[in-house]
Amino acid sequence: MDDLAIETRIGLPQHLRILAERYPRGEWSGHTNFNELTRFWLDRHLMFRELQAKLGEEAQQFLDGKLEAPTYGNRLYRYASMFINNLHGHHQIEDAHYFPMLVAHERRLQQGFEMLDADHHALHDLLETMTGETNAALSAIMENRSATDPVGTLEKTICQFGIFLDRHLSDEEELVVPVILEYGIRE
Repeated sequence: MDDLAIETRIGLPQHLRILAERYPRGEWSGHTNFNELTRFWLDRHLMFRELQAKLGEEAQQFLDGKLEAPTYGNRLYRYASMFINNLHGHHQIEDAHYFPMLVAHERRLQQGFEMLDADHHALHDLLETMTGETNAALSAIMENRSATDPVGTLEKTICQFGIFLDRHLSDEEELVVPVILEYGIRE
């Protein structure tokens, strides 16, 4: 499974593109089996991408002296809480309900869904790191200490997390949506 690891993968491996080739991304929303639940799910992915980008941008603004510590601290708390909590919940629902249901419809992609589950574990570990670093930055801000070092560390983690998150979400979308379109799944 090393060639499928999120840290080294550069795209959805060819042998897992069974349905992705049949259903190109640009044609998804016009397909008769594309439904509101699928649109909602893709919108959640967009929200995660936007929150991750916002966290990174605001950390950089703070480091560049363009955001005052109290303002940055309030925004960091709000955006990081939303990002971390929602992403944890999202992954739990996928692992417990959606991935098993999708594999039952398309057994040829079982290895792909196992890959996505492994991604969730790797991302969970990074989220734990990000949570600790967020808390360190917020503590420094609340105690009126210099937050430059903890925010610098956090900004690097946010950036690394964004690379992995984008890889995961893109590959997940190219596995999940084609299965939904192929089988007309509505739950």
